Amino acid sequence: MQKKNLLYAQSGGVTPVINATACGLIETARQNNDKLGKVYAGKDGIIGILNEELIDTSKESKADIAALRHTPGGAFGSCRFKLKGMDESRAQYERLIEVFKAHNIGYFFYNGGGDSADTAHKVSQIGQKLGFPVQCIGVPKTIDNDLPITDNCPGFGSVAKYVAVSITEASLDVESMSSSSTKVFVLEVMGRHAGWLAAAGGLARREKDDPPHVILFPEIILDEEAFLSKVERAVNTHGYCSIVVSEGVKNQQGQFLADSGLRDAFGHAQLGGVAPVVAGMVTNALGYKHHWAVSDYLQRSARHVASKTDVEQAYAMGKAAVQLALQGKSGVMPIVVRTSDQPYRWEVGEASLAKVANQEKMMPRSFISKDGFDITAAARRYLEPLIRGEDYPPYDRHGLPKYVRLQNILVKKKLPGFEI
Repeated sequence: MQKKNLLYAQSGGVTPVINATACGLIETARQNNDKLGKVYAGKDGIIGILNEELIDTSKESKADIAALRHTPGGAFGSCRFKLKGMDESRAQYERLIEVFKAHNIGYFFYNGGGDSADTAHKVSQIGQKLGFPVQCIGVPKTIDNDLPITDNCPGFGSVAKYVAVSITEASLDVESMSSSSTKVFVLEVMGRHAGWLAAAGGLARREKDDPPHVILFPEIILDEEAFLSKVERAVNTHGYCSIVVSEGVKNQQGQFLADSGLRDAFGHAQLGGVAPVVAGMVTNALGYKHHWAVSDYLQRSARHVASKTDVEQAYAMGKAAVQLALQGKSGVMPIVVRTSDQPYRWEVGEASLAKVANQEKMMPRSFISKDGFDITAAARRYLEPLIRGEDYPPYDRHGLPKYVRLQNILVKKKLPGFEI
C-alpha cells in the first residue's frame, strides 16, 4: 500500500519559534519514513493549498531543516485567511479535498491559533463527508497565549522574554535622563483581548520599586483618573514612570483606545497605536515629556533573545503532532501540560480541536493586582518559567545571526486553477 504524504501549513502571525515546530514535525516524519511519505508544506498557508502551491520539503537538506529550529519568521509563508462555514464555503473545502486526493495527502497539520484550530477541525469533518478522510492535527502557536486547555502557547515565552528585557533596558535609559528630559516611557505590546504579553512586562520588576510602574491590561477597563494618579505618583517617587500597555486596552465606553475602524482578514479590529494615545493622555494632563515605542513585529521576530523553554516546547509540539498522526488520531491538537511550578516541569498532552477552536483564554483576575495596574505573585509563578533559559542562534563572522532561507521548490500542479 502506498504511503500517505503529509501536508503542513503555517497560519496567522508568525512567532520567533514557529519554524522550530516545523523542524520538529519534519524531522520526526523523516525518522518514520517507513510509515510516512513526503512532507509537503502549503506556500503561504491555506491559500497556497487552495492554489495547489505545495512545497516539497524533501528537497531541503537535513542541515537546512535543522536550522529552522533557530530561524524566525514563517519559512513556508503564512497568511490571514479564514475558511467560513461549510455551507458558505463548500467549494473551498471541496477544493482542499481535491488537492489532498491529487497529492495523496493522508495527514494535514495546521500550525496556528484558535481560528486555525477551527479550520483543521472543519477539514477533518468535510473529509469524512466527501469520502476522503484525512487525519487533521492542529498544532498550537500564538504569541498572544490565548488558546484554551494548553498551559501556554509556543511563541509566547520568547515574546514575553523580549517584552521583559525591552522594558528593563528602556527604563534604564529613561531613568538616566529623567531629571532633565523624558519622564514617561510607554511600551505597546500585542494582545487584542488577552493581556498575557502586557503581564510579561511585569517580570522586569525584581525589586519593589523596579519598572514597569504601570501595566494596562485589555481585561481591565481603563480608569483614566486612577491611571494618571498612578503615573504622577511614580514620577514623584522615582523621577520617571515606565508603562507597558496592551494594544487592546479599552475606555469606559468599552471601545478600543486604538481602534482604527479597519478589520483584518479574520474580521478582527485592526489595532495598533495605543502607545501614543496613552502617552498623549499623560502629557496633556500632567505636562510630562514622553517617549513611546510599539514593539509590533520586532517582538514576534526576535529569535536572538528566544526563551529556551519556548524553543523546546515549540519543537515538541511539531514532534508530537506526527506521533498523534501515527497513532491514528484526528481532530486533535498536542498541548503543553504543566505538572509542577517549582521545579518547573511540563509534558505533552492532547486536546480536541472542537474544544480549542475559536476560543480565547483571558488573564485570570487573580493574575492582576487589585488596583488593575500590576501582576500578582500567582501571575509571576506562572509566567517566569516560560521565559527561562537562552537558546541563541549561531552567528556568522560578520556578527549577525545565521538564519536559513529554504529553497521552497513547488510540486508540479495536477489540477486546474481555482478562484479563491
